[in-house]
Amino acid sequence: MEAPGFWDDPEISNQKMKELKNLKDTVETMEGLESQYEDIETLIEMGYEEEDAELAADIRKELDEFIKTFEEIRISTLLSDEYDGYNAILKLNAGAGGTESCDWCSMLYRMYTRWAERRGFSVEVLDYLDGDEAGIKSVTFQVNGTNAYGYLKSEKGVHRLVRISPFNAQGKRQTSFVSLDVMPDIEEDVDVEINEDELRIDTYRSSGAGGQHINKTSSAIRITHLPTGIVVQCQNERSQFQNKDKAMQMLKAKLYMLKKEANAEKLSDIRGEIKDIGWGNQIRSYVMQPYTMVKDHRTNAETGNVDSVMDGAIDLFINAYLKWINVKEPSN
Repeated sequence: MEAPGFWDDPEISNQKMKELKNLKDTVETMEGLESQYEDIETLIEMGYEEEDAELAADIRKELDEFIKTFEEIRISTLLSDEYDGYNAILKLNAGAGGTESCDWCSMLYRMYTRWAERRGFSVEVLDYLDGDEAGIKSVTFQVNGTNAYGYLKSEKGVHRLVRISPFNAQGKRQTSFVSLDVMPDIEEDVDVEINEDELRIDTYRSSGAGGQHINKTSSAIRITHLPTGIVVQCQNERSQFQNKDKAMQMLKAKLYMLKKEANAEKLSDIRGEIKDIGWGNQIRSYVMQPYTMVKDHRTNAETGNVDSVMDGAIDLFINAYLKWINVKEPSN
């Protein structure tokens, strides 16, 4: 009988298994790059020897693919923080502004789900609250995939929209704000003590665009940590107990991240700490009228292709942030 392999060792946690698989995939990608580099060299030599100008198009295509993959690998090397490899939990909250802000919240939710789809990541809705007339008041969702938190931590902060409102009969330009909080999905038990007396636990009826997978009984859970005012919610699990367990897991992760950052207050502006959902605190502006521009106010990365960004093309901003934060943060 064959001895159990390394991958079958029950002592290895799921996260360690993911990390080992990621390393294996990275090695395979690097080997593929080396092979592709050799192929490009061969094509260039053939082009010179045969004086075949038509090979230039093939060389350019191969080179573009090589550069794209190489850049992805280079960016991934910047994901060295403790929880960068984990799944991410995102919470969008509409700011003041009623229907307009709720609509902006739904647009951002679509943007992040489209980004996740482009990467082959999965999205799981944990809590969902419809707007009174349209859009979303708040939504908490989990993005599952390699380095999801490492990439999406760049998005934490207030997002500002400027456009001519479709909800304004006078066609006036409107400014709306939505805040985004991002934390890693820490499955293992973290070193955080929570006093039960400091928690307010409420149950409510599940609602929103959860489809058949959202339990419509009063099994949804909202936990408020009174000392900090942190609120976590979960409604997608099958039972109230499962929702409570997931909400407590989110609360512990949030408190742990706050504890971890307590000694780095000078970096709060860099990390996109969420303050008021309004003027002066935005990390990024999305302008649709009178011109089109998306600009990140931390890195100055920008693009005029708003439609592409809203369809999930946000890697420009994510990559710029990762480069910027690695320059800004002091070395250990």
